[in-house]
Amino acid sequence: MATGSLNYYIQTVERMYRLFQGEELSQLLSLRDAHVGNNNLRSSDIASLVEGNCVAPLDEVIICHLLCVKALYDKEYLEAYSHQSQCVVATVKILQNLKEQNWCLPLMYTVCLDLRLVAQKAEAFTTQSEGKILEKAAESLLSCFRVCAADNRTSDEETKRLGMLYLVNQLLKVYFRINKLHLCRPLIRAIDSSPLWDQFPLAQQVTYRYFVGRKAMFDSEYSAADDYLSFAFQNCHKESHKNKRLILTYLIPVKMLLGYMPTENLLKKYDLLQFLDLITMVKNGDLRGIDKIMEQHESFFISAGIYLIVEKLKIIAYRNLFRQVYLVENNHQIDIASFQAALQMVGQEHVDSDETQCIVANLIYEGKIKGYISYQYKKVVVSKQNAFPPLSSL
Repeated sequence: MATGSLNYYIQTVERMYRLFQGEELSQLLSLRDAHVGNNNLRSSDIASLVEGNCVAPLDEVIICHLLCVKALYDKEYLEAYSHQSQCVVATVKILQNLKEQNWCLPLMYTVCLDLRLVAQKAEAFTTQSEGKILEKAAESLLSCFRVCAADNRTSDEETKRLGMLYLVNQLLKVYFRINKLHLCRPLIRAIDSSPLWDQFPLAQQVTYRYFVGRKAMFDSEYSAADDYLSFAFQNCHKESHKNKRLILTYLIPVKMLLGYMPTENLLKKYDLLQFLDLITMVKNGDLRGIDKIMEQHESFFISAGIYLIVEKLKIIAYRNLFRQVYLVENNHQIDIASFQAALQMVGQEHVDSDETQCIVANLIYEGKIKGYISYQYKKVVVSKQNAFPPLSSL
């Protein structure tokens, strides 16, 4: 509806509402639809023209939507956010009024997505906000989530709880953006305990697993992160090359920490060659080489939020370096001095005996070396069987 009068637009919206056409209604109230370019919908007296010509609370949704469209056209992004926030409030009223019905979920999805996008736009043009607008947007999204979560007496086909995962995904995007990951926990519990998991659309499941996998990675829960991110990668649409690359950006360092190294073909296919030389350095226990690669690709690792995770790959490099010392000495009793000398050869020139013992102790504690330290004789006594277990077995 790129053209047409305001009255025609209002009548069309109301007709879709009365006919329970959720998808069509959501399109007519989307900030990403062609109708936002219609000059006739940007009147300076929208409220008086809509009121009385449409049922409540749909009239509130239309008014707030059109005021938001006008504010965006005028590049008044804070004002646009305010109107879109009120649009969500009015949508909550619709959700509450419709008992044992969920045909309006597409409308909720649209106004909530638009709220997050407008909030991000307002943040970008407000230098002193520091995430406050997005935080308020999250509160509005939570109001929709509560309505959906509370609808537990309706049948599985008609329940609004089917909208929970979409809202959680929007909230996860907000919390990751403003770095409030602790707020994700109750949302994750709500979804993981939901009996409706198999009824959620696969695309939403992929998005959810991607964000929960990233959170698990930041919490050093690498096995869980592997499960979540692997699910996201395997079920992501095969033509979504960009999304698959994004998932791999986090899945690859997690896999490496667990002892699985990606192939060169995979890295080439998804343009992630930043990891190629890193794999070689980790395998060889080359600490100096790891530092050089991290410096070379610093901007990539930092922008992706994986710099500290990549830093943790050094513990794998220590393990691989010490294994080489063990193979060279061919003895289950190895002097701490031998490990110290190996560290100095790969760029750790200032490491002393105590630091070397500390590194070995951590590797033993994590199960990456089977053995113990004899402090009296300054030796590491490793198991005669499988002294360096495969990382993938831990």
